[in-house]
Amino acid sequence: MKDVTTIGLDLAKQVFQVHGADADGAPLFNRKLRRAEVLRFFEKLPPCLVGMEACASAHYWAREIAVFGHNVKLLPPQYVKPFVKRGKTDAADAEAISEAVTRKTMRFVPVKTAEQQAAVMVLKTRALLVRQRTQTINALRAHMGELGIIAPIGIANVKALAVIIRDEADSRLPPAARFALTEMVDQIELLASRIERLEREIVVQARRDADMRRLATIPGVGAIIAMAIKALVPDPGGFKSARHFAAWIGLTPKAHSSGGKDRLGRISKMGNSELRSLLVTGAASVLRHVRTDDKARPWLKDLLGRRPFKVVAVALANKTARIIWALLTRGGVYRNPMETRANEIPA
Repeated sequence: MKDVTTIGLDLAKQVFQVHGADADGAPLFNRKLRRAEVLRFFEKLPPCLVGMEACASAHYWAREIAVFGHNVKLLPPQYVKPFVKRGKTDAADAEAISEAVTRKTMRFVPVKTAEQQAAVMVLKTRALLVRQRTQTINALRAHMGELGIIAPIGIANVKALAVIIRDEADSRLPPAARFALTEMVDQIELLASRIERLEREIVVQARRDADMRRLATIPGVGAIIAMAIKALVPDPGGFKSARHFAAWIGLTPKAHSSGGKDRLGRISKMGNSELRSLLVTGAASVLRHVRTDDKARPWLKDLLGRRPFKVVAVALANKTARIIWALLTRGGVYRNPMETRANEIPA
């Protein structure tokens, strides 16, 4: 145990696999640990480099093991896979992690604090409730459509369906259908109230945090996006440039280049899908404003005239992501280029 310098830990719910190696990379042991034995095991070891895949419970174990003086690194699972030898076992995974964590060019995932994980839980809870509300609304529309009752698209128009369902004098709905659909309307309203309560809490948290307030000055970035950035990007300085940050989110073209020829395809859609979706949605809201305001961002209006709406929304989301990285790494607040240029022109 005194010679061990690198540990590869394969996480699980109950049975963990741990692989130890010395300074030259020679394996020293590969054994199983029960959940209750993990912390006692690392407490007895001298300070080591400990590698784990960034998966469920990884951030918790990273914080707990780091208390004993170990240097804990989290690795993206896709970067560990090339180091796995033939076959798929927990022992092979632990050995692969032990080897991958020592690579000089390896990229690591920053360890989140408990507060950052709590913020992610708030966002994921809201996303879950939104999905459930959308699912219930779609089911309600489908059932009403079977009876020949149709409402315009949009959440706001569901209220018209609710009025019909609760109107006992409306003979278009059989009693059994009214009973079942009333339950669905009540569920939609309950989910809407819970979503609203979560959003109010997100706004309160955004107002308390200086970085979130600065991010909210960017067009298309509100409290929810600002909180998502703070929770999902604990170390923005870990990206070399704004383009690397946008590429991590999955908003840059996917490269298929070889032989000196550059071939760029569609956006890669890598990284966190919820964060990418939020940025594209925020960009779309900005574009809808640009369509009705002749003085707002003429370059965007010109781009909308040449390219499809969704393509422009993704391009603007890419630009927004780069602005977010610049604000987080360099400080300051967003300043509209058009207003800045107008102030610089002498009267």
